[in-house]
Amino acid sequence: MFIQTERTPNPATLKFLPGRTVSANGTVDFPDPETAERSPLASALFALSDVTGVFFGTDFIAVTKAEGSADWAELKPQILSIIMQHFTSGAPLMFDQEEAGDLPEGDDPADADIIAQIRELIDTRVRPAVARDGGDIIYRGFREGVVYLRMQGACSGCPSSTMTLKNGIESLLRHYVPEVTEVRAV
Repeated sequence: MFIQTERTPNPATLKFLPGRTVSANGTVDFPDPETAERSPLASALFALSDVTGVFFGTDFIAVTKAEGSADWAELKPQILSIIMQHFTSGAPLMFDQEEAGDLPEGDDPADADIIAQIRELIDTRVRPAVARDGGDIIYRGFREGVVYLRMQGACSGCPSSTMTLKNGIESLLRHYVPEVTEVRAV
């Protein structure tokens, strides 16, 4: 098994590509060891003291390390070993099969057409680009012209995430959906 690695715009996050499907049912974010308890792989990665975040994409695993911790040259071989052991063992990715993110919070049914447009743009234009950088953006709601999005993986805590959110995603949504006035991270 050969696992490739890629840098992300977030210097604290590295993307690991095992050459196979990681999470077939959607992305899964583990921002802390407690949330990782439902995944043997995420739990094993959090057992490394320098790991502060794990994110499963469709075909990658993004791992975030603590600020000021060991550099990637020291940490990467340990992570590669854990990922390789997991996939060669045949262990499940998740103990419970619910891999997809949370459902959006109560949107107004009167905004159904607007929400459908927003979700379509996010799913077809934003999420693929963000996944290339080791993260994901999840729709969390639309209220009074404001779109609420949750940033995950390498996007969470990335120095350029605010610029991406405001200059990229907000501009795109406002261009195609005039009812959108602002985009906020939650």
